[in-house]
Amino acid sequence: MSLTTAEARTALPAAPRLTSTVAKEYVHRDSVAEVFLTGCDSRDGANFALTGQWPRAHTMFRSQDGTSHDPLQIAETFRQAGIYVSHVELGVPLGHHFVMSSITYAADPENLRIASGPTDFDLDTRCTDIVRRRGVASRVAFEFALRRDGRSLAGGTGQISVIPPAVYNRLRQNRFGQPPVTEPYPARDPLPPALVGRPFTTDVVLSPAPGSASGGNPRWLLTPDLNHPILFDHQGDHVPGMVLLEASRQAACAVMAPRTFTPAIAANDFHQYAELDRPCWIEVTRVEHEPGNMVTMEITGHQDGKTVFTSVLTGPVD
Repeated sequence: MSLTTAEARTALPAAPRLTSTVAKEYVHRDSVAEVFLTGCDSRDGANFALTGQWPRAHTMFRSQDGTSHDPLQIAETFRQAGIYVSHVELGVPLGHHFVMSSITYAADPENLRIASGPTDFDLDTRCTDIVRRRGVASRVAFEFALRRDGRSLAGGTGQISVIPPAVYNRLRQNRFGQPPVTEPYPARDPLPPALVGRPFTTDVVLSPAPGSASGGNPRWLLTPDLNHPILFDHQGDHVPGMVLLEASRQAACAVMAPRTFTPAIAANDFHQYAELDRPCWIEVTRVEHEPGNMVTMEITGHQDGKTVFTSVLTGPVD
């Protein structure tokens, strides 16, 4: 007499715990392919040990020559870690909105070289400040330490605010009920990809700004592809913070062209939402050349006469 399927399953040894990504909902991604975290262990309620993996050939987060990971992948990994810890470890319900106030990172580009296999990493995440409202975290500050094969890969910080759905709807009520934006204002007229350190036109988020050639600081219009599968992985009513970081990097690359600029160190502060349907000006306000072919640049974004974000990037120029 043969065992039934259920009996046969019961008789089998328990399957080992294997590597998989964390749930995409916990890092606010629609595509599983864009989830970089694989696990998390709590140490004491404020310190967490996360694991993850970067693919060898990510279509966006790699250098132009394909030999290194893109430093902006560090920022995206920190972003995912902060949201994941907030949801899973600090009890923030799904459906709450996250606002990134600041994010920083510092890395040695030599440590970002792509090896013969995917890049597995460990990410120590420490909550340095937690503000709770009605028992739910409403603001969290983080410190991050990223390691690869036991060696330091990058460090950084971040701060996020958490907004319940009802509050967010009140704050953004004038943005709801409008026709979906299919093109930014004005329409895209992307810069040449090579000028901004990108291989494909679809990855370019900047267009020429009227009058920008007449003097003053270099500036461009923010005009990303709103159907970009990575920059706009999930729907929203404003320009994602990672798109602003990409705009900052592309502006820096355009100023340094035809030389290559790598944003190895970044400090980014976000002051207000960047709306999708109004012009946002990206401007390089400061360029400082330093020893060892290093350059520091300050880039700002302005919309409706207000500062949207400020980014300070430092890195080598080749």
